[in-house]
Amino acid sequence: MNAPLPVLKNPASDSPLTLDPRTYERGLGCVHCGLCLPACPTYVMTGHEADSPRGRIQLMLGLSDGKIEATQSVREHLDLCLDCRGCETACPSGVVYHELIEETRARLAATQTLTAQGRLMRRLFFNIFVHPARLKLALLPARMLQKMGVYPLLRRLGLFKMLPSQLRKMEQMLPESGRLWPRRLPSETQHSALSTQHSSVTVGFFAGCIGAVMFDEVNRKAVELLAACGARVLAPRVQVCCGAIHHHNGAHHPAEEMARRNIDAFVPKEGPPVDFIVTTVAGCGAMLREYDVLLRDDPPYAQRARDFVSRVRDVTEVLAELGLPEMKHRVHETITYHDACHLAHAQKVTAAPRKLLAMVPGLTTVPLPESDMCCGAAGTYNLTQPEMATQLAGRKLDNIASTGAATCVTGNVGCAMQIRSEATARGQALRVVHPVELLHRAVFGD
Repeated sequence: MNAPLPVLKNPASDSPLTLDPRTYERGLGCVHCGLCLPACPTYVMTGHEADSPRGRIQLMLGLSDGKIEATQSVREHLDLCLDCRGCETACPSGVVYHELIEETRARLAATQTLTAQGRLMRRLFFNIFVHPARLKLALLPARMLQKMGVYPLLRRLGLFKMLPSQLRKMEQMLPESGRLWPRRLPSETQHSALSTQHSSVTVGFFAGCIGAVMFDEVNRKAVELLAACGARVLAPRVQVCCGAIHHHNGAHHPAEEMARRNIDAFVPKEGPPVDFIVTTVAGCGAMLREYDVLLRDDPPYAQRARDFVSRVRDVTEVLAELGLPEMKHRVHETITYHDACHLAHAQKVTAAPRKLLAMVPGLTTVPLPESDMCCGAAGTYNLTQPEMATQLAGRKLDNIASTGAATCVTGNVGCAMQIRSEATARGQALRVVHPVELLHRAVFGD
């Protein structure tokens, strides 16, 4: 059983929801200017002040001070937050909003009684999704039905519509094709024959959990591209889930333990650390960059966590820095690029993917309106808040349709699954790919 978060008393409050003073101070930085409002997807959709960042900050500070109660209405306004961090990009005062919402949710979770469906989803999140072998086993029956050609028939017959809303959404997001049993990445990949330079760079590749199973080919192609840039790529067998699913669902202590294990894997006490820790999944990258905050009160790991965070990069950042070999193969496509929230807002990575895509011969890129507005994926949000997630996906798909592009490019597995599945549900023809897939075609020709 997870130990509860410590209650750090504020002299003005005896509330069990009192925030860590460092977190509480984040909320005091809000000057209520309202510049965050048009950047907040839920406020844009509902127009409710309590569904805006500044409104939620007031709710969270009120809970911490004991001035308001954790009513069902308050919980619903906080639960509706995507934690997309668009407000942080817009905020002129530099309010670090995500620390407020994540700690508040953790404290609320300790006081909440879950429904039967809520308990089921939590078990799936914590016991299946974050363990690649278990996830592959859970998906095996569906994959076999896909290979046999039966699964599309079951969808057409509408059998899955009888599932509860959250499970129905989960089924909808299952990609239509995939390996029966995705292979693990090799533990080490040396410079490829295409490498034009013999770099001394060693890259630690973070495969993720859901990404490693659902989009294993993206990871494989990323490793091949990194090797083609001259890097030596290591994929430690002992790495585990980044901890984002636990952390964003209020289970901070398991997330902390996962962080320690990943630090041990990539920045060992003995032996040289890797130069970069690279991932293709924006959500994972954002979580990895938070390890220094997550473990700031853990003396054996605090400094190591800061060292770890200093090495974390999105794959496009490293490919742009090392320099890809000549792209000899033209890619005749018209695309539009969707900024994954946890890449653009959390990691501040917007230039590198666009720079690389602009180098692909034959590729035409059309700007996407509201490119950095959340698509509704937001980790497990589209399973816990399927109605709002579907509305946001509809807004995103309308914007994509306005570009005339047949392909949407994005750097996050969650966004890819969300946009692709919602496009299929509404009969909109759309291909969704990772930047790595187009770069790989341009370099290797497949």
